[in-house]
Amino acid sequence: MKQKPASSVNEFCADHSMGRTMFYDLLKKGKGPEIIKLGRRTIISVEAAKRWREKLSKEYKDE
Repeated sequence: MKQKPASSVNEFCADHSMGRTMFYDLLKKGKGPEIIKLGRRTIISVEAAKRWREKLSKEYKDE
């Protein structure tokens, strides 16, 4: 199966076991993934999701 190049907010949240409220709270605090706005749609690229997970992992290890 070919991987999609980007996810919607709903897909990203489902893939990372979080709700939309938490997603938008993280964005507001500057701790969310990099997003792309396409008109009214918000998407997260596969690369941005990977960078976000790596950053979270590093921050967790540094605690």
